[in-house]
Amino acid sequence: MLPFQEQIISDLLDDRNGGLVVVASGFPFSSLIASLLLLHHPSAGSFLLLSASEPQKSAISAALRRAAPVHTDPLPFPSDLPSDLPSHHRTALYASGAALFVTPRILVADLLTSRVPPSSVATLVVLNAHRLSDTSTEAFIARILHSYSPSTPIVAFTDCPHAMVSGFSKAERIMKSLFVRRLHLWPRFHVLVSSDLERTPPEVVDVRVPMSAAMKGIQDAILGSMDACLRELRRTNKVDVEDLTVENGLFKSFDEIVRRQLDPIWHTLGKKTKQLVSDLKTLRKLLDYLVRYDAVLYLKYLDTLRVSEGVQSMWIFADSSYKIFELAKRRVYQVVRADGTKSSLDDKSTPSKKRRVNDKRKKESEGDDADGRKVDANVGIMLEEVLEEAPKWKVLRELLEEIEAERREENQSEEGQTKVEDAGDLSDIVLVACKDEHSCLQLEDCILKGPHQVMRDEWEKYLLGKVELHNLRKRNKKKSQEPKGFGLLDGIVTAGSSDNTDPSSISKFENDALLAAASELRIPANKESVLEENNQSDGRRKGYKKTRGKKTRSKGKPMTGNPGFNFKIDQINTNENISSGNNGALGQPATGSMQNDQESSLENVCIDRSDIQTHAAESVPAASRQTKLLPPVQFYALDSDQQILNALKPSVIIVYHPNMTFVREIEFYQAENPSKKLKVYFLFYEDSAEVQKFEASIRRENSAFESLIRQKSLMMIPVDQNGRCIGASTPSETESIILQNSLTRKAGGRMSQGRKMQVIVDMREFMSSLPNVLHLKGMHVIPVTLEVGDYVLSPMICVERKSIADLFQSFASGRLYHQVETMIRYYKMPVLLIEFSQDKSFSFQSTNDIGDDVSPTNIISKLSLLVLHFPRLRLVWSRNVHATAEIFASLKQNQDEPDESKAIRVGVPSEDGVVDNDVRAENYNTSAIEFLRRLPGVTDTNYRALMDGCKNLAELALLPVERLAELMGGQKAARTLKEFLDAKCPTLS
Repeated sequence: MLPFQEQIISDLLDDRNGGLVVVASGFPFSSLIASLLLLHHPSAGSFLLLSASEPQKSAISAALRRAAPVHTDPLPFPSDLPSDLPSHHRTALYASGAALFVTPRILVADLLTSRVPPSSVATLVVLNAHRLSDTSTEAFIARILHSYSPSTPIVAFTDCPHAMVSGFSKAERIMKSLFVRRLHLWPRFHVLVSSDLERTPPEVVDVRVPMSAAMKGIQDAILGSMDACLRELRRTNKVDVEDLTVENGLFKSFDEIVRRQLDPIWHTLGKKTKQLVSDLKTLRKLLDYLVRYDAVLYLKYLDTLRVSEGVQSMWIFADSSYKIFELAKRRVYQVVRADGTKSSLDDKSTPSKKRRVNDKRKKESEGDDADGRKVDANVGIMLEEVLEEAPKWKVLRELLEEIEAERREENQSEEGQTKVEDAGDLSDIVLVACKDEHSCLQLEDCILKGPHQVMRDEWEKYLLGKVELHNLRKRNKKKSQEPKGFGLLDGIVTAGSSDNTDPSSISKFENDALLAAASELRIPANKESVLEENNQSDGRRKGYKKTRGKKTRSKGKPMTGNPGFNFKIDQINTNENISSGNNGALGQPATGSMQNDQESSLENVCIDRSDIQTHAAESVPAASRQTKLLPPVQFYALDSDQQILNALKPSVIIVYHPNMTFVREIEFYQAENPSKKLKVYFLFYEDSAEVQKFEASIRRENSAFESLIRQKSLMMIPVDQNGRCIGASTPSETESIILQNSLTRKAGGRMSQGRKMQVIVDMREFMSSLPNVLHLKGMHVIPVTLEVGDYVLSPMICVERKSIADLFQSFASGRLYHQVETMIRYYKMPVLLIEFSQDKSFSFQSTNDIGDDVSPTNIISKLSLLVLHFPRLRLVWSRNVHATAEIFASLKQNQDEPDESKAIRVGVPSEDGVVDNDVRAENYNTSAIEFLRRLPGVTDTNYRALMDGCKNLAELALLPVERLAELMGGQKAARTLKEFLDAKCPTLS
């Protein structure tokens, strides 16, 4: 542990109430939690870890192994507390004083049901504190613990400082929600942090790779389109213009910032503004994919955008967008004539030229090129493959060759090490960090097969997709009697007139040329046969490796569910790796093994370096084989969030896609291993958005910490932190209001205080924030498992709560109909609560979307039909959770408190199959009731009188008209029903 980390632990232990720790992105706070676990003693109580993700759980366990001394007793590894564990087992675990990973929903239910006494909790650690709010379940847990055990320390951690400054005084509100008084800020520019990390810095080599001309043109066009969209968005006067910059638009959080500002007025916005928000998200992805993916895959993504967003998007019709599509196409192929002259078909054709081709059929043997010269249209058109390789690919291989050459020179200069193959340390691995798994797989193929072969494979897949799409349209399209006017011969398509253009807006001639290129390559139309042939060929070529390519698992950890990525060179099968989700490793030392088998669940398969180089030489085509050898390489996907630096202990790291979080992890890895000589290569595209995004992320984090420092200096938190500033009222304030209202004018006395209002809540509802707000309003929340409804307010009132997204889903699946039907069966007053989000508009639909007629696809029509079918159902509309709590309090007035035991038994059949309190099932036949209500003359007002006046439907059919009139309340309805029952059935004879 570094000295500044020890200082953080010391500051937390000084305050018995805990605190909120905000560290810079990439700081391994898992080591801080491991230190707290080592200081914890079971006799003090249980140590609860709240809201931990799977990568964080594995990181805490690994940090605990590293931080523990050798002579330590069995380490206090935290164990998961599953939801299906019986209650008495959970109570025993809480009482044992062990360290537990707990979900908020389980812990709050156990606290409310007294399965875990608050006094038995020694420490509560809350992870990912930036996700908390006043109404979150974590704040609910902290309030319960503070009310019963104020001395229990609550420690919160977060490594997202930029998320702590979104909103008004978010850090202060989180501290008040958790009842902590101290805020600990540890940015990268902190004096103690800088001195510890810069004591032994790694050797850094910044490699700037120039972009190709086409990539620069695409980037400039995308940035121009983003700037134009932002200017249009500023004109709406609906958002804060300070946040609308191109630099902020590079981050994923930019979409959330814009939507957060527009959500309250989203229903009032026009289609243009909504489309601008969507276009900004699409342009940000295009800018990110430009430097991440190859040219063919980028073109394929643009083709999908051309089809899916061509009608609605606004950016796609701009002049800069045409440049994006055209340059992306030229990176892959160009259209040329068979005589070798460049064709103008790849340029944007004007509508007049299309009309000339279609209307003047008699001159189809002639045409004009871009320069106005007459050309013969019968000359064939073909594709010239460009297949531009990513500039980083070549630089990456040169770096690997340089690293291997330096290692061999160093080893040869040392005594007793004449062979590099004898090295058996994991530090020989070169770690290549990429953004995602696809990049790892593709880079591995580039090293094994060569960049040219990788581009050829992607090109064949692209052509295969064109053939499949063409065959699909051909099957779906009605066959025409007229000749098509073109033919495929030897990979050349003759130019001719076409009546229709391709739906993807590319030239018809160009699409035919792509099909001709596909036929020239003899790509089968069936993709499965291609994959099967590739698998068989790979198996024949790598068959000797099947016996050696067995995966081994780390001790104590299963492979399933592990986000780590690691597969070896002798197991490279693209189809299997894509489905299994593992990244590649080019070789491992011969006798190397991990220092701790339990430190990571990475696979431990070792391969001889001589075999690696031989296999690499065989994999690369003969034309591109190189005599230079490569070191063993391990690819790592940054999206996996797996801590592998301490597991692999690499000596050389190549950051292929720069990421600020991973850079901090490298700094900590070097600081914790000062004796290790670490060399880091950064690959940047020169003058690209990649560099701008990396530098902007650092500036954004620094500005976030500066804002937090200013907030800390002005923060006002009472010494007796009791949460009075949270929400509209607290339980103590609610009780005082009840006492004041209980005064009467009768002899100046005071009425006896009634029982505390209680609400029975289904366990599944604790994933929402409504139970927290109900408890905050002074109601007693009882968590149980309900078969009918979500909330029981009284013996007669049952509430089914639906959010907007859940309402649409329930209508689509038909689940809502069944839920309302069961509520009506068991409760006299069923309620359907439709609750809106607090930060969104209180509008169900825009007025323009509401039609005059009933439509099966309209949500308003569905609700109307639901109410017509269930007349006793009551609809309640709520703006947010606080308004829902007020509605529940008003509904409970003059109502008896619900019975917990009865609410649990509602709808649950006993051992004999009898359902308790099912009045309709005991006294009436449900199917007969539904049949009765559909008879002519029977309405919602008289069907109950008919059921009381006769025993069954047979007796109803025999009743005279006079008796029916008495029961139905009129002669007309009785006569209508009697005529229907006595009517003769028509016969065929």
